Amino acid sequence: MNFKINDLRTSIEYLKTFPNQILETDVEVDPFAEISGIYRYVGAGGTVKRPTKLGPAMIFNNVKGHENSKVLIGLLASRERVGLLLNEKPEKLGFLLKESLNNPIDPIAVSNNEAKCQEVVHLASDSGFDIRKLIPAPTNTEEDAGPYITMGMCYGTNPINGLSDITIHRLCLQSKDEISMYFVPGRHLDALRMMYEKDNKPMPISISIGVDPAIEIASCFEPPTTPLGFNELSIAGGLRNEPVKLVNCLTVNEKAIANAEYVIEGELIPNRRIREDINTNTGKAMPEFPGYTGSSKPELPVIKVKAVTHRKNPIMQSCIGPSEEHVNMAGIPTEASILILLEKALPGNIKNVYAHPSGGGKYMAIIQFIKRSPSDEGKHRQAALLAFTAFSELKHVILVDEDVDIFDSNDVLWAMNTRFQGDKDIITIPGVSCHPLDPSQTPEYSNSISQVGISCKTIFDCTVPFHLKDKFQRSVFKEVDIKKWIK
Repeated sequence: MNFKINDLRTSIEYLKTFPNQILETDVEVDPFAEISGIYRYVGAGGTVKRPTKLGPAMIFNNVKGHENSKVLIGLLASRERVGLLLNEKPEKLGFLLKESLNNPIDPIAVSNNEAKCQEVVHLASDSGFDIRKLIPAPTNTEEDAGPYITMGMCYGTNPINGLSDITIHRLCLQSKDEISMYFVPGRHLDALRMMYEKDNKPMPISISIGVDPAIEIASCFEPPTTPLGFNELSIAGGLRNEPVKLVNCLTVNEKAIANAEYVIEGELIPNRRIREDINTNTGKAMPEFPGYTGSSKPELPVIKVKAVTHRKNPIMQSCIGPSEEHVNMAGIPTEASILILLEKALPGNIKNVYAHPSGGGKYMAIIQFIKRSPSDEGKHRQAALLAFTAFSELKHVILVDEDVDIFDSNDVLWAMNTRFQGDKDIITIPGVSCHPLDPSQTPEYSNSISQVGISCKTIFDCTVPFHLKDKFQRSVFKEVDIKKWIK
């Protein structure tokens, strides 16, 4: 790829060289519910309520109440588009991330004068300062607790050893200078926040919005693949073969991504909590990746905003929680994490792994397993068990043979229908911790579940027993060059 991508704008310009990847509109749009309502039909996909489909990313050039700002949605809501942006075949993206993880390049710091993200500065001490007017964050549905930042790269540093971490979190704009922050239990930034809170100190934090997609994908790696203290920006450096550039914030002791479209500088206030839906009282938060609207949380940590900086004519980047965009951001790192562990434990047996969209990139993985000899029988189920270890939020694993296209759901279901018997090919592992946003993980749903967040993990073995492989050969068609008949 000769076109060099190093930020959001170069990503957009590169995609414009391909047909049907970027759609722009100058028609005025209301960020309250309309942006997501429109994109649901254009290209959301994922677990969004039907009708929906995959399609181009969309740029809204005329956002009500936000002159000189644009909103981009759906940049990564297509595996093909992610492949274009990372210069890799869509089916090989998990392998690409695995290689980048094995060959990281640490980020570097640049001067404030070089930082495009600080071209325009708004201080919280300025009269009239209001993050809701400065940032065109969409409200995804009419029930949402408020405008949400859904693509914010949250960056914080360990107060003890100085190691930094970057992740994406649910951020609701609650007032002119306060943002609530939802942490799924076990997230690294929450561990850092608790270190500061233990000493009754505010935690400096930056939120970078609108960055190189390599950063957005890399930030979604999770433990044990990236343990506490591993800076995922080094994976983005490996993807681009050059370091990510960081810059010192202007009002807090933290760094931000230097070429971001927006940066929010602030502090997590110790022992301060806020009800997530304090402005709406709907009991709802926002649409989440399983396809349901998350319940608002009664007590969430609060970020006190100190400043907002941005590029001239900034582009706000957003996504729909249940969309294909979340699938790709969460799912491709999931695939890489599983591949890393399986290739070490079972070299030569794993052809590929796919984090299926129906699980939002987290709940379901399809493993393409190669049985080369009778001794490989049973190893495929070991692979499934290892996948649960590689990614703890995984709920279901489907095992298929090497002749099944794991990226074609019809082909996977064909394997389930012709190579699977429910009484012998289902393996259940009850009482295991999973992801808290699965609404079926409650004692009310099943008496086998002791508390919210506990799940029954399940393996669906849709592979042919090795000694029967000769009886399960797919029909072989003649190989032809169809160009002779179809131009």
